[in-house]
Amino acid sequence: MIKNYCLLLLLLLPGLSAQAQQRKLPIDTTVVTQHSVTINGENISYTAETGTQPVWNKTGEPVASLHYTYYTRNNVRDRASRPLLISFNGGPGSGSVWMHLAYTGPRVLKIDDEGYPVQPYGVDSNPNSVLDVTDIVYVNPANTGYSRTIPEEGKEVDRDMFFGINADITYLAEWLNTFVTRHNRWRSPKYIIGESYGGTRVMGLSLALQNQQWMYLNGVIMVSPADYKVIRVGGPVSSALNLPYYTAAAWHHKALPPALQQKDLLEILPESEAFTIDKLIPAIAKGGFINPSEREAIAERMSYYSGLDKKDILDMNLDVPTSFFWKALLREQGGYTVGRLDSRYLGMDKMLAGMRPDYNSELTSWLHSFTPAINYYLQEELNFKTDIKYNMFGPVHPWNNEDDNTRDDLRQAMAQNPYLNVLVQSGYYDGATTYFNAKYTMWQVDPSGRMKDRFEFKGYRSGHMMYLRREDLKQANDDLRAFIQRTQANGKSAKY
Repeated sequence: MIKNYCLLLLLLLPGLSAQAQQRKLPIDTTVVTQHSVTINGENISYTAETGTQPVWNKTGEPVASLHYTYYTRNNVRDRASRPLLISFNGGPGSGSVWMHLAYTGPRVLKIDDEGYPVQPYGVDSNPNSVLDVTDIVYVNPANTGYSRTIPEEGKEVDRDMFFGINADITYLAEWLNTFVTRHNRWRSPKYIIGESYGGTRVMGLSLALQNQQWMYLNGVIMVSPADYKVIRVGGPVSSALNLPYYTAAAWHHKALPPALQQKDLLEILPESEAFTIDKLIPAIAKGGFINPSEREAIAERMSYYSGLDKKDILDMNLDVPTSFFWKALLREQGGYTVGRLDSRYLGMDKMLAGMRPDYNSELTSWLHSFTPAINYYLQEELNFKTDIKYNMFGPVHPWNNEDDNTRDDLRQAMAQNPYLNVLVQSGYYDGATTYFNAKYTMWQVDPSGRMKDRFEFKGYRSGHMMYLRREDLKQANDDLRAFIQRTQANGKSAKY
């Protein structure tokens, strides 16, 4: 009888173990490993700390746990004077994988010189990382990466606390307060960097950190920023601002008239930008009451600067959607579509006809290379073991976009803080958050122009993730490194 009972217990143990071992991460945990990397010819040893840190509600109960990875250079004599770079991606709903494993971190995705994936997927050393001049923390907001709300789903989740522009900014500012306190970084010069929707996030965080947490920054970096005051709004300005991007992408694919094609990209973009501001916005604003001869002339010039057919432009009343551009630009040149986030990428649709591509050729390429790389890297090199799925894009929708004052938040933060400077980085071939949209956002943050000497724009010959192209990876990190070094106070008083 006893023998039979023991046998039954042994048979049941695997099932009991599986039930007891729930698929979730500890709310508060860290794993620390040691590494080294050569950056700009200098060998640098560093510590990688990856783990989770709670988000608490007003009564002190954990309502989410955010996963982060924190890199610190070893053998630093004065940690207080060493900058801290706080890094976010966008989405909303995107994990921090993109800039972590392809831009600023010490390890970088295996790709070719132009940024296309190479199998077998994995990571290499990043000789361009800014870890030589700043420590870096990559943060995954709720439901992205390994971060999760508590509980993960159900009516008990307070979605209003996490999933909206202002909610996102508020809880992340509080979380950063705890992180900075735990790691004793209050005296360090601090920088926040955000890509895509992360641009909106860091504009808002600049003021929330100052006014809610009394944490003052030295710099805000926006990489391919998504400004909801322009994107998805529609109207003459939103529509017209796409044209310089059309010029850039068409130039890359040799689809422009010879007079433009024979010039360098940076020679022709100012022409397209001037036409957009001086002629196209007013023309679209006139709508159906525009003079027919002016309509014809504008369409002719739009065709010249975009590589699109004049008749198509007229049929769309001068208001050409980006989705049509991606579908139509190369329709007569091989029948390929061009990528949304990076228009250097080509796709093949079921039909040549249509108003938009069947899929995003660039995103499919990135997902099938970044996903195995981040899963391998965190578990095998950083020793963070888990059965939790790494959410490249997590369940955060519906997302509340109401009361978006982030542009003015950044302006107010800069006005209050003479130390605060802004760097904007964009790829010319990004059709989702275009480089000219980024310039326009920068211009609108400070309408008075009194702080324009604290803004800097840098453009690159690649797409949304401009750092994927090896030449731009080096240049973008060099630009970021120079910005961080230039904007440290170095004993200068914070006064006008």
